[in-house]
Amino acid sequence: MSDSYTITDLAREFEVTTRTIRFYEDQELISPERQGQTRIYSQRDRVRLRLIMRGKRLGFSLKEIRDLLDLYDGDRSEITQLTTLVDKVNERRATLRKQREDIDATLDELDKLEETCQEELSRKKAG
Repeated sequence: MSDSYTITDLAREFEVTTRTIRFYEDQELISPERQGQTRIYSQRDRVRLRLIMRGKRLGFSLKEIRDLLDLYDGDRSEITQLTTLVDKVNERRATLRKQREDIDATLDELDKLEETCQEELSRKKAG
């Protein structure tokens, strides 16, 4: 595995646009070196990008992702980061469960409304 990557390499690997990677760079979540106009991404940038993508996939905000990445930079033992991540995972899971309950309740209400409408429609057609 290479120690450096181009923006195209990372875009292809993570199936994102180069614009997305530049956005994360603008947000100071990754910080490639420059050789002239060319960005050179390190293994660290690649790992950070993987963590960013995972965080986004799981529904974390960029601020939450930044906070977790910053914790890693400050605590190489990863204890603080892992503890914080477990807390964030539990919060996210609780939010998703609540959303699922809300969706289930809405679906039940829609089912009842449809049933009422179908019954009324049947009566009107029969009458």
